[in-house]
Amino acid sequence: MSVVNARAALYEVLDERFRSGRCANGDRQWEALHRGSRWAEGPVYLPAARGLVWSDIPNDRLLRWDETTGEVGVFRSPAGHPNGNTLDGQGRLVTCEQGNRRVTRTEHDGSVTVLADRYRGKRLNSPNDAAVRSDGSIWFSDPEFGIASDYEGHRAESEIGGRNVYRIDPDGGEVRLVADGFSGPNGLVFSPDESRLLVSDSIANHIRSFTVGEDGTLSEDGVFASCTTGNFDNIRFDDAGRLWAAAMEGGVHCYHPDGTLLGRLLIPETVANVRFGGPRRNRLFIAGTTTIYSLMMSVTGLPPLPGVYRARPADG
Repeated sequence: MSVVNARAALYEVLDERFRSGRCANGDRQWEALHRGSRWAEGPVYLPAARGLVWSDIPNDRLLRWDETTGEVGVFRSPAGHPNGNTLDGQGRLVTCEQGNRRVTRTEHDGSVTVLADRYRGKRLNSPNDAAVRSDGSIWFSDPEFGIASDYEGHRAESEIGGRNVYRIDPDGGEVRLVADGFSGPNGLVFSPDESRLLVSDSIANHIRSFTVGEDGTLSEDGVFASCTTGNFDNIRFDDAGRLWAAAMEGGVHCYHPDGTLLGRLLIPETVANVRFGGPRRNRLFIAGTTTIYSLMMSVTGLPPLPGVYRARPADG
């Protein structure tokens, strides 16, 4: 483990609520947990295993960092050029495999179950990120990044002809289209009470907000935020309802629930993905191109299933 000295340029305060909300009161320097990925993505913390799993897409592998020893090893390779990872309600790993064009679940015995690889008989494009709702349904984005070239997957034509967001029914059955009209759907996350779904669009470079109906259907509310510095990738909520967005060259952006950009975290590499973890969910893991960075913070992230947790109100 190495330390990156970022005391002078780590927190950029753009709104006083970033300071009053203690968003800038964490570590004053980064930890670099591992270097050597070709394109790091999809970090997810496994509480029972006391470790972090993430994707190294072009190298076609999942890597694992052991929190107790600091050691890093290969979790699975080949791994289908994986991208986003999350956990289901039983703590099983859910992975978006760009190269295999499918969403899978790693069972407790290590076997892999395919959850979705087609919509109405047509192959998916390249699943990118996933979110699990407390009812057991799995929602995922399906852009064309993994079929655009052989770098992140395998070059191919889209069979579906669109870039959409889908839902896998709780019983693992039907794959349903829930939102379309995207240029490059990427990160997606449920609000703390699961009443809204936010989806980032990396090509349109904004975050769309949807109201979630009781039957699981979506109605669009509009654009929650547009990115003026960098490009949006994945997104995560903290327990005060603030949204933290990986913004590529723009670092990590923090938004108040009202959509105001409060501040930024600046790191030395392009930020593709962020995830709260650790025993108290107050450690932010950041996938920065070749490096996995870590920052202990004074804010706390939502648990994997936000709907079972009562969020506290945001400061200000």
